[in-house]
Order: sequence, then structure tokens, then C-alpha cells
Amino acid sequence: MILNNVNFDTYFRNYPDENGYFGKYGGTYISEELKAAMQEITEAYFTICQSRKFIAELRRIRKEFQGRPTPISHLERLSNKLGRVQLYVKREDLNHTGAHKLNHCMGEVLLAKYMGKKKVIAETGAGQHGVAMATAAAYFGMECDIYMGTEDIKKQAPNVARMKILGANVVEVTHGQATLKEAVDAAFAAYAREYKDCIYCIGSVVGPHPFPMMVRDFQSVVGEEAREQFVEMTGHLPDAIVACVGGGSNAAGFFSGFLNDPVDIYGIEPLGRGTALGDHAASLQYGTEGVMHGFNSVMLKDENGEPAPVYSVASGLDYPSSGPEHAFLRDIGRVKYDVINDDETIDAFYALSRMEGIIPAIESAHAVAYGIKLAERMGKGSVLINLSGRGDKDMDYIIERYGIR
Repeated sequence: MILNNVNFDTYFRNYPDENGYFGKYGGTYISEELKAAMQEITEAYFTICQSRKFIAELRRIRKEFQGRPTPISHLERLSNKLGRVQLYVKREDLNHTGAHKLNHCMGEVLLAKYMGKKKVIAETGAGQHGVAMATAAAYFGMECDIYMGTEDIKKQAPNVARMKILGANVVEVTHGQATLKEAVDAAFAAYAREYKDCIYCIGSVVGPHPFPMMVRDFQSVVGEEAREQFVEMTGHLPDAIVACVGGGSNAAGFFSGFLNDPVDIYGIEPLGRGTALGDHAASLQYGTEGVMHGFNSVMLKDENGEPAPVYSVASGLDYPSSGPEHAFLRDIGRVKYDVINDDETIDAFYALSRMEGIIPAIESAHAVAYGIKLAERMGKGSVLINLSGRGDKDMDYIIERYGIR
């Protein structure tokens, strides 16, 4: 497939380029001292992570510890209610720790082990990346600091408890909005002080090169499995695939398996309470080009050109930018990015729970909500949704805010 001069037969050889760019997006916008640290990680990734020993160990971990491959489930009752379109979900909620995050965390911490590092640093919003990182650190016997905003700590108490039980040090971030953006700020500051002995394991396809590439590649197992499983299950490719997008790690990995196929691809951002700045976190829909956290992409900006306040009912999506590859795929027209608001998300949360016995993460419920709307619009065919996580972490918050429906 060739689209806007991009050949998807050779896409992963060419994107990102050697400087970490997807078109004009990506790169490394950090201090000279940290550039040396990023270069060390890049070189290690291209040598260690391509070695037979590393690949064999990661495959063993995915099978024996994570429980991969995760299955695809047909949403039969929900599909029958909607009409002729058949809905399916890729069950990353059944990956160990309950979300896709462990896919790249095990890869990143295994790399840190091979590099001789003693400690890992990470940030988290919804807590799933923090739990996954704490799990990986415990598995490999490494120290672990997790930076998390006060507001997210309040919303995600079960995951905070899990991180502490796993032995991680949860560092509360109180400045600014005290959410995901501030947690990333604090984690970068800590990494700048400690980079010689530790590695900052970024939780999405964001940050300076090589992280957008590296996290995508570790997450590509989701797309590879999903494509093979769907064809085996149905005999054909899905007509459309859908994933939620904050920073965009679950979507990047999921989409990677289908970029060269005649499949419509949809990335879904949080519209939150509405279109006013501060009421949503839909950077690809309403943002403009800008640099933050060491990479160039699209971002939501305030009147001074700084990252704007953002909001989402989903803590894992309240980030004022998105991964550079998503911005690139949007610009060339390979992926369509759209939005779902809070009310539609909560409706989908309860629909999937009541009709299929699957309680989704609020982040994933954005994708489910759009999959339902897409099915109603299509009239026929099939839609595969990436169910990026389970909703155990969200139940207390949902009940407190919305009640039992």
C-alpha cells in the first residue's frame, strides 16, 4: 500500500528515521547531557533488543508470565442488538496486570537489566503503567520510583495500593493540575539527576527518540496477534479497527499490525465535557504543532503557547499531546482520529459490562463507544476494538460519580 508517498510495505524500516522523526514529528528536544543518555538507550535498543538471547527471553516472559497471547472475543449480544455489524474485542484486559502496559514495561526493564541499570523511573496517570512497571521491576529485582499526580492518586486508589504492594516507591506530584503531564515533568527531572544508574521507562509512544519507536515496537505484539487471530477466527480481515488514544501506546501497537492492509483505522481521543479548552484532551483534533517532554508533535496550548490544562474522565488519556507517529499517520490520512465524550464513554462502559460480562477500563470504553457508533453507521461488516485494559481500577470512581445504572 502506498499513501501520500508513504510505502507501507517498507514503513517500519523508514519510520522513524535515524533521528527519530515521523515526517516532521518526533526528534529529541532535550539537554545535551540527556541526549547522551538517550543515545545510549538507542544504541542498546538496536543491539541488545535485536539479539537472539533478548528476543527469546522476552518471548518466554510473554508466554509464561504475561499469559500471552491474549484472545479475541466476539461481542455477540451487543452485535445482535446493533444490527448486522459484528463487533469483536482484542482482550488486553486479560494480559497480566490487566492492561496492555506490561507489554512494553517488560521489554523496557529487560533492556535496563541488560544495560546494567539498577533502578527504573516511570510516570503514571490511570495507574496501569505504574502497576506494570512495578510488576516488571519486582520480576527483575530492580528499584522502582513511580511519579503520579495527586488528582490521579485520588481517582486510582486501587492501583496506588497495588504499586506499593509490589514494592514501588510512589512519588506524589502536587504542582500544577497534579495529573499526568505534571507526573511526566517530575519523572524527567528525576531522570536528569539519576540517568547514570537508572533508566526512565516512558509509559507511552511519547518523549524523545527512541521511546516513541521502542514502545511501539514492544506493543506491536498486540497488532500481530490480533491480525492473525482475527483471520483465523473469521477467514478475513476486519473492515475497521478502533483504539483509544491519549499518548497512544495501545493504539500504536494495535495499528501496527494492520497499517499495510485494506482496513479502516480509527484512533479515539477524549472529548470530555466539550470542545472548550480545558474541557477535553483531544490534541489531534484541536491541537497545533508544538514541543513538550522532549518531542515535537501536536499539542493543546494555552494563550502563552504552553501546554494547556486538559480534562478527561479517564486518567490515562488526560495528556495535552499525542505520540509523534499518531500525528504523522493523521497528516498522511492513514488513520482517522475522532472523539468520544464522557457521557458516551460511561454508556459504553455499562453496555459492555451488562451485555457481555466485560468491565472495561474507562480509557478502553472510549474505543468501545466509538465502535458502537461506527457499527450503527456502517450497517454491515466487522469492527475489531482494542480493549486496552480492564475496569477494576475505575469501579469505585464510577460508582461514586455516576452511580449504578
